[in-house]
Amino acid sequence: MDNLPPVLDACCGSRMFWFDRKDARALCVDSRREVHSLKDKSSKGGFRELVIQPDIMADFTKLPFVDQSFSLVIFDPPHLIHAGKKGWLAKKYGVLKNTWEQDLRCGFSECFRVLKISGTLIFKWSEHDIPLKKILSLTSEQPLISNRSGKHSKSHWIVFIKTYAN
Repeated sequence: MDNLPPVLDACCGSRMFWFDRKDARALCVDSRREVHSLKDKSSKGGFRELVIQPDIMADFTKLPFVDQSFSLVIFDPPHLIHAGKKGWLAKKYGVLKNTWEQDLRCGFSECFRVLKISGTLIFKWSEHDIPLKKILSLTSEQPLISNRSGKHSKSHWIVFIKTYAN
């Protein structure tokens, strides 16, 4: 693919943390394309729409891009095991399969493969079901910095820098 934007969101979901969900500097990828109406007391009419509309449908374990395509990769994979298949958490965040360890290991590998040398990987993880330490053991890459956030400080934003060629 020619003329790719500099940023890849490797599992964009509903693009929750984007200031501009249609930012042309980013290419958004997800394995799902779905629209859901979710109950929400704070929304007019008591419902809100959850839209998962990636630019390209692909799985983060096998990204359809050549090596070193992006300056910045955002990797915010599903983090839930126990969310059911039809609940609002599963719809909003996705659910890990029983192959989650191998899937996340492949995801890290793919994200670093498509990242340019000196590029940045931003990884987001919620320890709702699985501790961060276990997740970081799935990659040999060394984090640079991290920040905890959320109501119970269970969400982690972690920054990696790629310092080698593939």
